[in-house]
Amino acid sequence: MAGRAPKPKGGRGDGVARFAIVAARYNERITQRLVQGALDAFRDARLAAGAVEIHWVPGSFELPQAAAHLAATGRYAGIVCVGVVIRGQTPHFEHVAREAAAGIRHVALTTGVPATFGVVTALSEEQAWDRAGGGVGNRGEEAAEAVLEMADFIRGLRARPPARGREARGHGQAKKG
Repeated sequence: MAGRAPKPKGGRGDGVARFAIVAARYNERITQRLVQGALDAFRDARLAAGAVEIHWVPGSFELPQAAAHLAATGRYAGIVCVGVVIRGQTPHFEHVAREAAAGIRHVALTTGVPATFGVVTALSEEQAWDRAGGGVGNRGEEAAEAVLEMADFIRGLRARPPARGREARGHGQAKKG
């Protein structure tokens, strides 16, 4: 995510939607700041008390598996995945970051439950802190805002009546006559 997205409009304080945060324990001190950012975004959205559950997993590589199991329960309107991957001396960084991103995307696409990528991928610990509530924002907060917006988007689609005629087939053009 480059830069800050505009905050979604409208409240979500309906008390119905439930969300999960899946957090990686590796680099836990930094990840805790990401979790707090996500919780702040959910609080700002006026979610009902108890509407957000936090689940901890060993590392960022495990985030997609946990998200898939949570999505399969059908209990959540969205899942925020947060963790920290800091470049080291080996290619391990690239493998973990790539697989975490691909896996989280796969969960969202195959389950229909929004799963957002709040994983900080940084070249140094200092960069990671900057992205966990420092000078560059908080990726956990941004991932929670994104999951809220996507949950609203999906809820809106489900609430619409089915389209008829040519619009239902995706053409969306008026008949000439």
